[in-house]
Amino acid sequence: MSNRSTGADRMIGGVSSEHPLAPGTWTGIGSLPHRDRDAAVAFALSATPDLPAVPTLPVADPREGMLAQAAWGIEGVSVAADGRLEVNPAALDPEAPLGDPALEGPPFATLRSFLAAVAGRTGPIKVQIAGPVTLGLALRAQGAPDGVAFRTAAGAVRARAGQMVAAVRAAAPDAALVAVLDEPGLVAATPGRSGLGPLGAEDVIDLMSSGLAAFEPYAMTGVHCCGPTDWRLVIQAGPKLLSLPVDVPVDAAEGALTAFVERGGWIAWGAVPTDRPLGESASRLWRVLSSRWCGLVQSGCDPWLLRRQAVVTPACGLASHSEAQAERVLGLAREVADRLHDQVVGIRLSVGA
Repeated sequence: MSNRSTGADRMIGGVSSEHPLAPGTWTGIGSLPHRDRDAAVAFALSATPDLPAVPTLPVADPREGMLAQAAWGIEGVSVAADGRLEVNPAALDPEAPLGDPALEGPPFATLRSFLAAVAGRTGPIKVQIAGPVTLGLALRAQGAPDGVAFRTAAGAVRARAGQMVAAVRAAAPDAALVAVLDEPGLVAATPGRSGLGPLGAEDVIDLMSSGLAAFEPYAMTGVHCCGPTDWRLVIQAGPKLLSLPVDVPVDAAEGALTAFVERGGWIAWGAVPTDRPLGESASRLWRVLSSRWCGLVQSGCDPWLLRRQAVVTPACGLASHSEAQAERVLGLAREVADRLHDQVVGIRLSVGA
């Protein structure tokens, strides 16, 4: 175990929204298995103290699920108690304001508990919301016409981003913010085509760009996708952070990833699997991550920048795990992050940086 310190003494750039991260930071994706909100908040703050992610508890209340949170307040959409979306296509209005601007509804109960716990915090905070591609696909699946579905989704995500920023800044005005669009819908996108029904590649880029732009004045922005996708499209949308499982194929995007890192982009590597039993050690997970980096280095990526601009996470959310498993997953993430941190420090010392 590394003996590094945590907290403000490790942060680089203070509370700058451009670079609120330090090498070797680890964090969660968001969802947790807890039923008790106070316990979930305490766990998020203790398990990921340098960059706690706002927890969501879809097991405790399905309305805290990713899509339910995103769709809450959209005119023409009702969110059932079990988290299902009930869409009245005729009532959808892309120009209508998004409801619940103060985030007082059930989908945001854990968010409110978290913000009360971090009041006055100066270290960074991570928030995440469903992205416009994924939300638009969900509305379309419920019968919304293509154009209306995606315009409504884009407007809702922009508005929700503003509401989230306002809530965080009210509780912790000096905390830097990392804001991530969760886009599992992008797994339908494959190299060379969008694979997303009516959406072309430019549509996908524009939708994500619009969501990121709502956060950009206030946050370091990112995009998370839990499966294989065309990461070239994601990069073109303009995030500062990519969040992806370490084992997803990126061969077609290696050149784009190299350029992204060289421009200062960060990658949150989902180094701890969440889709299989937790039999792996931190040493093995570190070897898998290092092997992925070797592949990128062979394609021309700077090995120092890859490590300097890396975050460690689970591959996906933890709502389907037990609380003990969630603790184990984030413990492994920290162990891998400790190795990353120590390696970055070692490289600095060896070159006299």
